[in-house]
Amino acid sequence: MPTGKRFWIAVLVAVPHVVVGWWLISPLFLDQTVDEEFPFAAAAVVPDDMTRAEVEAEMATVADQVHEMNEAMPAPMVNTTVVKRGSFRDADAFHKGSGAATIYRLEDGSHVLRVEDFRVTNGPDLRVLLAGHPNPENRDELESRGYIELDKLKGNVGNQNYPIPDEVDVSAQMSVVIYCRPFHVLFAIAPLEVAE
Repeated sequence: MPTGKRFWIAVLVAVPHVVVGWWLISPLFLDQTVDEEFPFAAAAVVPDDMTRAEVEAEMATVADQVHEMNEAMPAPMVNTTVVKRGSFRDADAFHKGSGAATIYRLEDGSHVLRVEDFRVTNGPDLRVLLAGHPNPENRDELESRGYIELDKLKGNVGNQNYPIPDEVDVSAQMSVVIYCRPFHVLFAIAPLEVAE
């Protein structure tokens, strides 16, 4: 057999062995870095008409949006009393919240929840709740002591007012919760303390 043919046969035999050898051995020498975010939908309840991937995509898309709202404190400020107050905390590593939550008794005897310097990770159909649990970590804890939905969140950034219905016993409300209604996920919690 001529030398040139032997060379090409040797190459044809050696190349697959080298490729397979590299494929088997290279992971020992090479690092592969992955830096993924924890799934936004990890704690979500997936509706029957959606997949977990669709829920994840919707929550990730909305999380990057900012809807700013800046409302003035309702008048009159005369004889307005702070009843309860608290500071928002993150619900988890990916649903973040900050700012102040204050329940005021207005001059006419009505109550209003005011959130100030507020910021929360955005999400689909976020709601403002007053909860009987002082510091719920999940949906089960939230539901265990009941809650009252005040309204749809007006904006995920800014200063906002939420009237509290007259029939609500403000003394029984222990926290303010920002809650994603379609996926049952807590986004931010403000444990409330009686103002002194």
